[in-house]
Amino acid sequence: MAKTIMIVDDSASLRQVVGIALRGAGYDVIEGSDGVDALKKLTGQKVHLIVSDVNMPNMDGISLVKKVKEMPAYKFTPIVMLTTESQEERKREGQAAGAKAWVVKPFNPPQLLAVVQKLVLP
Repeated sequence: MAKTIMIVDDSASLRQVVGIALRGAGYDVIEGSDGVDALKKLTGQKVHLIVSDVNMPNMDGISLVKKVKEMPAYKFTPIVMLTTESQEERKREGQAAGAKAWVVKPFNPPQLLAVVQKLVLP
């Protein structure tokens, strides 16, 4: 059975690029356009990993991580931040909120897939 990964980014083109890479590697993909949209789509189904941008309208990625970690069904879901932010302070903030990895854009799909494969639980 395919593992499900949620991509949360306000850029449709980035969601498309990440989605193509993940689907190509055999994953099912759910897309969210920002934190609020992503939370609406987390309805109890199994999500094996979330890939989220940091800077988004309505709800940023770090707030999303905090909210997801409060949800019993998703408390242990690994979250990867995929962002242009590379400051240590933002990374620490993300880790403190519960993000497991930090990938800086522009990224290459094999690099992202390697991170995803390490974090997706069997």
